[in-house]
Amino acid sequence: MLAAVLAAAGGWLYLQRVLIPYQIRIAAAHDQPRGNLSDLYPRWVGAKALLLHGRDPYSAEVAREIQAGYYGRPLDPSRPDDPRDEQGFAYPVYVVFGLAPTIGLPFAIVQKGFFWILLILTSVSTLLWLRVLRWSAPLWTQVSLLGLTLGSVAVMQGLKLQQISLLVAGLIAAAIALLVADHAVAAGCLLALASIKPQLVVLLLFWLAIWTLADWRRRYRWAASFLVTMAILLTVSEWYLPHWIPRFWHAIREYQRYTGAMSVMDGLIGPPWSWTVELLFLTVLLRVCWSERRQAVNTGSFAFTLSLVLAITVLLVPTSAQYNQVLLIPSLLLLVKEHRSLRHGSIAKRVFFLLTTALIAWPWIASTALAGMSFVLPQETVQRVWAVPIWTTTQIPVAVAALMLVHYYQKPFAARQEPGTS
Repeated sequence: MLAAVLAAAGGWLYLQRVLIPYQIRIAAAHDQPRGNLSDLYPRWVGAKALLLHGRDPYSAEVAREIQAGYYGRPLDPSRPDDPRDEQGFAYPVYVVFGLAPTIGLPFAIVQKGFFWILLILTSVSTLLWLRVLRWSAPLWTQVSLLGLTLGSVAVMQGLKLQQISLLVAGLIAAAIALLVADHAVAAGCLLALASIKPQLVVLLLFWLAIWTLADWRRRYRWAASFLVTMAILLTVSEWYLPHWIPRFWHAIREYQRYTGAMSVMDGLIGPPWSWTVELLFLTVLLRVCWSERRQAVNTGSFAFTLSLVLAITVLLVPTSAQYNQVLLIPSLLLLVKEHRSLRHGSIAKRVFFLLTTALIAWPWIASTALAGMSFVLPQETVQRVWAVPIWTTTQIPVAVAALMLVHYYQKPFAARQEPGTS
């Protein structure tokens, strides 16, 4: 537990004493704008524009207003050092309904409040995943896992940027916990709300659809609730902003253009080989989902498949942002739970386990070391190696997904023989 607390403290000190000062120094040297840099801000401005003034949040005029707050001034195409990300409103319209209670408040208050909401939600969702995985870990183990989660690069980045991915991950965790507890209607509602980032839930919904069709009469309730909630969200969105769906898709295409977003595999090996690897991961995932479609919701096999789906989602989404790796939390918790089996399994499993462990541990080790160095060395000296803690962040989702698959195929998952499996 002390090691976990030290790692978490090291991560946050690295963020505050090394990474952020480095970014500020580089921005000043290149005259790059820095405003509030909150991912919530574009959505909040879009909500104000639509709900208070009836304006189109996808318009170029609203985008410039967003830039003025997000960056401190509108972007200037004539300045080569200006950021490429135009910060357009690239979310479904119904995201504004959740922000409606905040549009009359100063954004500084909204920003601080959302930070604490994300912090609490991420902490609670970590504990919920332990319940979904049916792991009755000792209290000190839970505290350690919680500290490591909050001190991870993905969560720290998401919290500092008020990234909505953390909100979606929390909604997913709550929905699955409700589904396991036989509160299917509430689970369906939360999954519909999580669709504010559709790319993060599409594979999960596909898996749940396969699972539901395997026993429709006993599993349909979450699906009916999901469809009804989505119908309400889409209908109200259409009433507020007619024909918004084509504008949303155009905003998505524009986002891909101006950010140059790419998947994890595209960033690692580049197309067309990355497409081949992604197709391979997707094919294997579909096979696993089909094989496990009859498992009961309260079994380890269901939890394993769900964790695998979220891990491969991180690989396949068209953005390789580190904060999306918050979806790896259930897979990482499951691998920690199964560590004895992994350490004493086949040679391939042990190699994957050691490699994955090293990749995951590196950011904590390096950030803690740099945080300590920042107290004794000049800032410019430490900032020269600011990127060392994130060397392995791109490889982590690949290693986690691969280790999950090796574990699945080399050893029948224990929960397959559990009582209650249907």
